[in-house]
Amino acid sequence: MESEWPTTPPLPKVQVVDVPRFFFPKGVPISISENEAALRRVNDVFSTIGNKVTMINMAEVCRAAGIPIYWKRSVYDSCCNNLSRSISIADFASWWNRMTAVAHDEAARFVYTLAGPNRNYLTKEDLAPILKDLIETFPGLHFLREAEEFHSRYVETVIVRIFWAVNRSWTGRITINELRRSNFLETIRKLETTDDINAITNYFSYEHFYVIYCKFYELDKDHDLIINKIDMSQHCNGALPPQIIDRIFSGAVTRSPAGKRIRQALETIGYTDFVAFLLAEEDKRHPTSIEYWFRCLDLDGDGVLSMYEMEYFYNGIKNKMDQHNIDSMRFDDVICNLLDLIRPKQPNVISLSDLKKCLLCTRFFNTFVNWVKYYEQEASEGERATVTDGEEELNDWDRYCLEEYEALMADDQDNDELEDINLNLDDDDDLLIGSNINTAVNLSLREFGDSQRTKILEAI
Repeated sequence: MESEWPTTPPLPKVQVVDVPRFFFPKGVPISISENEAALRRVNDVFSTIGNKVTMINMAEVCRAAGIPIYWKRSVYDSCCNNLSRSISIADFASWWNRMTAVAHDEAARFVYTLAGPNRNYLTKEDLAPILKDLIETFPGLHFLREAEEFHSRYVETVIVRIFWAVNRSWTGRITINELRRSNFLETIRKLETTDDINAITNYFSYEHFYVIYCKFYELDKDHDLIINKIDMSQHCNGALPPQIIDRIFSGAVTRSPAGKRIRQALETIGYTDFVAFLLAEEDKRHPTSIEYWFRCLDLDGDGVLSMYEMEYFYNGIKNKMDQHNIDSMRFDDVICNLLDLIRPKQPNVISLSDLKKCLLCTRFFNTFVNWVKYYEQEASEGERATVTDGEEELNDWDRYCLEEYEALMADDQDNDELEDINLNLDDDDDLLIGSNINTAVNLSLREFGDSQRTKILEAI
């Protein structure tokens, strides 16, 4: 008797599809033949030089290997294990084979070169050697080489700018993926195409460093590289209300040397914290600046700006304007305009994502951060005119540095002319001469690229 149970059809034969690998955390592997070809070119360099290479020859070695030449300090240190000795082709080949076995694209190789095989991220200390080497070997920084006392300030400034633009996670550690998403490695390669350090405004510009250091120097009256709240209150002729200054010193936007968030209020901040502040203050459209000011305004840390928080900071702006006998709007009118500007997803509260989507977020932040900029934007008709460098439109930071640098140069030129006049006075005017020369020197301290002025300052 046949079974009455229904029979099921056989399962179709499954075809195995070979899906090619698509995830390469250390970059798409480069062929062995390509890596070996680079090593042969390096071997030719060693043979030409005499089989032993010192730091002086590392630019040729890097160029032969296809490595950006301004990595050379870290490549040399890796090959000789930081012992500052000459290296052989065997030393380089050993390092090259280890590195190329695990690091395949430029971002992964950069991290391996600076941090070694046991870390997949960069700290601020990792970047210092290549920046010191940049000062020593970049043709356009010859004037800075002569003023050694400013080397560390330049290095610190550049490192803060790198982390500001690249370390979008605020961790104090630059990852390989963050490098890939940034233009930092591309900018390092651009250094090989020019002798003018100011032609590349990203990260390395001496003029930008000059502006930043002068702004800090004006506040740091005792020149101990530390400023307090009273010092900060003098920034931009008192444009910052005390509510904002308190938040800058609260630890909300400050990191410890280890990269950890500081959770207690600070009595003072250092030079690097000021650099971060100035970057945020003068380019409020930058993503990191938006996050910086949002952290300042978010008093309770709940991730949104409430009416209470915005009124609290606006009162600081209003009080400043009242002190200068300038009429100000009521908060109710101000907030209506801001809500129309931002168009937040949730009614009556503003989130970080709301601000990042707003092209006019600078207007929003000025309303709570800087009373002078707030007054200027409310008194003017429309936005500021754009400034271009050739065909390229300058961002807010580049425009600020361009204007400030020109003003500082004009100021120093006036001081130099005053000094020349004083030196031509009669001997009977010794008292007047002494007074004016001292003023001229004090005002021209910004010319720290000039070794003679540095020596005058030391003598004083």
